[in-house]
Amino acid sequence: MSVPRFFLSHAPTPSEGVLVTLEPAQARHLWVLRLGAGAAVELVLPTGPWRADLAETGKDKAVVRLVKPLAEEREPSFPIHAWIPVTAQISLLDDILPPLVELGVCSIHPVAYRRSEYDAAKTLARYDRWQRIIQGACEQSHRTRVPALARPEPFEALLTVDVAQRWVAYEVPAGTPNPSAGPEPIAFTSGPEGGITDGEFAALKGAGWLPVTLGASILRAVTCPVALLGAIRFQVPG
Repeated sequence: MSVPRFFLSHAPTPSEGVLVTLEPAQARHLWVLRLGAGAAVELVLPTGPWRADLAETGKDKAVVRLVKPLAEEREPSFPIHAWIPVTAQISLLDDILPPLVELGVCSIHPVAYRRSEYDAAKTLARYDRWQRIIQGACEQSHRTRVPALARPEPFEALLTVDVAQRWVAYEVPAGTPNPSAGPEPIAFTSGPEGGITDGEFAALKGAGWLPVTLGASILRAVTCPVALLGAIRFQVPG
């Protein structure tokens, strides 16, 4: 079993031997794992990751002792920005977010496409839940930074994205080879249920987004962004 990792946004100035109290939900997670005093854990503090051990454990409270900073870098060597569709079935984003985090995106931007059926109140009401999902995925995959989650933006925001590489998944073959990813910042996007409209695709292509074909199958809105990110990481894994 891998060493449990937890992110803390607030902590005392770190040094060896300092005691840190975990949040109640984190304590309950350790309780479920049945880890006792002395067990190894990892904390990601605002200053970076630390190895620690459990000094006190209980069902609703856990205290850990900092042991030493961890010299590691688990983040991609180039920024990856995910512009994901606001789906008509808004709960689908619960399934889209974890694999995007595990595969290394640095920011997540929900986009209201024409076919998104965007409901601002319903979408924003899920933001706290999505933040928890993102942090949980970071802890599970042992990342060292939590990706930023932006507020929903209209489709037109995609037309002004200033990133060196911009990819858009489109179900109609463009008749040209798929682009090759280089070690530069990259943004990618895909459509909601029903796909990207012809007009939206034309606007994206005119703004410099390169079309990517992901095979002959019609992918679900929850599958496409993950497949596209996997293609990026396969080409530039660092």
